[in-house]
Amino acid sequence: MAAGQLRRAWCITGLVIAVGASATGCGEEKEPPRYVGAAEVCDGLFKGPLAKTIESVTGATSFSWTSPKDMDRVVEGLKAGYESGNRWAEGGELCVLRPKRVASADRSRIWFNMSTPEDLEVSGDPGNRRDYTMGKLSQAVPRGASLYFECVSPQIEGSKERPLRIGGRFFHSGATAQNTPEHLAANVTIVHGASLAVAKKLQCENNGGLPEKPVLKPRT
Repeated sequence: MAAGQLRRAWCITGLVIAVGASATGCGEEKEPPRYVGAAEVCDGLFKGPLAKTIESVTGATSFSWTSPKDMDRVVEGLKAGYESGNRWAEGGELCVLRPKRVASADRSRIWFNMSTPEDLEVSGDPGNRRDYTMGKLSQAVPRGASLYFECVSPQIEGSKERPLRIGGRFFHSGATAQNTPEHLAANVTIVHGASLAVAKKLQCENNGGLPEKPVLKPRT
């Protein structure tokens, strides 16, 4: 039997043919790239126009590769928190943006938690904060933004009577922070995109009340 045929036959049985110090595997997964662009980082969370927003806010175009399993961990964390009956629970980080050739302290983060009614109380310096009409509460500051929404989902027993309250937050380093309407709008656009992805993964009714495209209307 030819070497190629023998290798294929062994692959069918789940075996590996070793050649010297190396080995040829069957269906081995490729090593992930070390760095990816804004449209590929965080399992493609920022595909489309949002990729340019990420670049403008972070000042970077290349980021460390991140695990595609982060969304599942966040969703499971939120559901477990709801099922625990606690008023608050950590969902976890959905995305960590580590720009290439930038100090680790300058990374950006997006994370979610099960929120409490007190989280909906507007806080912070109004001179550095802008409030928007999206969700139950959405606001932006020079270094990030937050968005709260409620989820009724077939995945979450009891949520029709008691919706799951979710808070999403985006934070980036002060190096690129700006207190301008354009920058604040970009911050809240990013947290909206991440929150919408979580709402869809959870199958929230009406996407948790979040629009498909961010509505950047200030709350008066």
